[in-house]
Amino acid sequence: MSLKPRRIAFDEVWKELRETVQQVITLQDIKRDVWNNRFVDVYEICVAHPEPLADRLYLETKTFLENHVQTLLEERVLIGDSQNASNEQSAGTGSSSASPYLLLERYYDVWMEYSSGSQYLNHLYLYLNQQHIKKQKLNEAEAVYGCSNHGDNQEKMEIGELTLEIWNQYMIQRLGNELVDQILSGINAERVNNSSGQHNKSTEVIRGVIQSFVAVQEDRRKGSLKLYQELFETRMLEESGQNFRIVASELLQVCSVSQYMERIIKKFEEEEKLAKIYLHESSLPKLRKVCEEEMVTKHMNFLYSECKEMVATEKSADLRNLYILLKPVTDGLKRLIEVFLEHIKEQGKKTISCMKGDSVHIQFVENMLDVHRKYEELIHTTFKSDPLFLGALDKACARIINEKHSNNQVCRSAELVAKYCDSLLKKSKTTEGEIDQKLTRSIIIFKYIEDKDVYQKFYSRMLAKRLIHEQSQSMDAEELMINKLKQACGYEFTNKLHRMFTDISVSTDLNAKFSKYLNDNKHETGINFSVKVLQAGAWPLGPTQVVASFAIPQEFEKSIRLFEEFYHINFSGRKLTWLHHLCHGEMKLSFEKRNYIVTMQTYQMAILLMFENTDKYTCKELQTSLQLQQEIFQRHLQSLVEAKILLLNEEKMNDDTEVSINVNYSNKRTKFKITTNLQKETPQEVEHTMNAVDEDRKMYLQAAIVRIMKSRKVLRHNTLIQEILSQSKVSFAPNVSMIKKCIESLIDKQYIERTPNSGDEYSYVA
Repeated sequence: MSLKPRRIAFDEVWKELRETVQQVITLQDIKRDVWNNRFVDVYEICVAHPEPLADRLYLETKTFLENHVQTLLEERVLIGDSQNASNEQSAGTGSSSASPYLLLERYYDVWMEYSSGSQYLNHLYLYLNQQHIKKQKLNEAEAVYGCSNHGDNQEKMEIGELTLEIWNQYMIQRLGNELVDQILSGINAERVNNSSGQHNKSTEVIRGVIQSFVAVQEDRRKGSLKLYQELFETRMLEESGQNFRIVASELLQVCSVSQYMERIIKKFEEEEKLAKIYLHESSLPKLRKVCEEEMVTKHMNFLYSECKEMVATEKSADLRNLYILLKPVTDGLKRLIEVFLEHIKEQGKKTISCMKGDSVHIQFVENMLDVHRKYEELIHTTFKSDPLFLGALDKACARIINEKHSNNQVCRSAELVAKYCDSLLKKSKTTEGEIDQKLTRSIIIFKYIEDKDVYQKFYSRMLAKRLIHEQSQSMDAEELMINKLKQACGYEFTNKLHRMFTDISVSTDLNAKFSKYLNDNKHETGINFSVKVLQAGAWPLGPTQVVASFAIPQEFEKSIRLFEEFYHINFSGRKLTWLHHLCHGEMKLSFEKRNYIVTMQTYQMAILLMFENTDKYTCKELQTSLQLQQEIFQRHLQSLVEAKILLLNEEKMNDDTEVSINVNYSNKRTKFKITTNLQKETPQEVEHTMNAVDEDRKMYLQAAIVRIMKSRKVLRHNTLIQEILSQSKVSFAPNVSMIKKCIESLIDKQYIERTPNSGDEYSYVA
């Protein structure tokens, strides 16, 4: 075969080509050599000499297709229907036996043949499409600037597109409304019979006809779904809306809310199946929106009529159905979330309202964790872990935990959570794994606490006691908890806690060096003596707790003096303040029957040492000799009496009461402690902690005000208040009256001043 252009007798070549086109479009068998020859004919026509005949080939093909489609319409679709109908009638079968979708079936058969044939025809005209039609198509720039020429030179379609466009013009535009009528009738029949899951001949026909509305324009760059939407989708959505409206009205008359939701969700599922079988994917969200509008949005009051009862009784199935229906509706979940939040608050308040006894802190944390866990699981299983419901859980827990029962009463949540952590970290039979798990969960409650600075104060005081009295279950667990707090609140929050740990480890090294100092200088103290040196700024041991009056027993004097000499040699310029009320030690008590080793506090040891050479003292003599305050003396003496190591000659303790050693003392244990009760938190210590928090808050707020004003120079009152609230919310939620007092204090100190010409504006004093 020569590719060189030559003269062509168009009529002769077209006659043969037309015959093949007829065979192709009707899906007849074509021999390979005939196909190849016709393929060459298309090429030769397009490159004919002296003038290409591509345009004439295009026009002849277009005319052929137009005639072919009109023939199909008249002879195989419309006439076929009338003949079938007359045959059925003459046979005496009546109209009931005729197929209700005869037009659809005829259309579908013709379309399936034609659409397949058009694809083969597009291949046959490949050269015409690529070398002639595509080159004549307008480029985007020409389209934008309006450089197109109308008339004979207007843009041509490729043959595949042309076949579909002709089908649209001569078949769909002629039969469209009738086809859609039968399609909608078929879909409604499936809705009534609930047979959307059953695939049969009518299902295939209806789906194929609908797909033809898409297929004829799917090659277009823009508006590929225009015909489908205008001809079919709009009417389908209208009729579906009417169907949904009727179904909803019928269900409302016979169903409860629970039953209605179940039926509607089932209806949604059926419609989704139906849509996936018949409709283009773009119609699914539109159909669901119509369904939601007619069956949910218009009946919101009915759906919410039993909402409170569902939430109160925690009916998971009903709540799940309500969530599924309301989720897509704009603001549909708002009322449900509010009811759910109030329910959590009520349950939370109820579970912590019955707390009593010495384990209130354990009950509080574990009860709140149970509430949190319960509703977190409910949200996960019922509301698919929706962030809106998780947010409601957070708000409810925060309100329960931070609620103040009266304006004058302090919220105790921070104190209780700190005590809970303290009870876990103290020596007990709890395993490290359980401690770790419970501490991790306690952080959940800690994060809801607004007054985190209160928690910090209580936690640091309790940590100090554990470290000083060596009561920690595990130093690893202590460090782990501090790291958890650091992750939650930052380094500044745990800075002092880390320094306390550092002091304990440094003190261990310091005691080793002190022992070496004693050995090197050949000093003998007569007792085993170790010291913990604590930084005054890091440990919560304020000046109110330092007891100045105490006559140190001579057994301790030498050790204390030697340590002070050693310390001042190594650290010049530092002052040591002895906190005897925090010291403890082991003392060996020798009685006639048995010897005992007892762990006790320094004051208790001092009292017992007074009986080294004397059997009896009066209370006044003991107190005067030890130079202890009366309250402290009586408290420690009482602990020794309760332990039955000392005896009183009368029940009531006064200055003349005689105290004697119990020479007949016996105990099953040879090693025990008598210090536990003295280490419990007293109401005075709690009050002192809260006072310390208030003082720290005032200093924090004043520093924040100065920092803000130094940066902004001039600021209005309300703006300054908002800035302070924003900065302090990480640690605590200050009340406005405290902020106002701090502002007045700074004005008195001349850090800031009121702007002369404005009553509610402040300026920074440089």
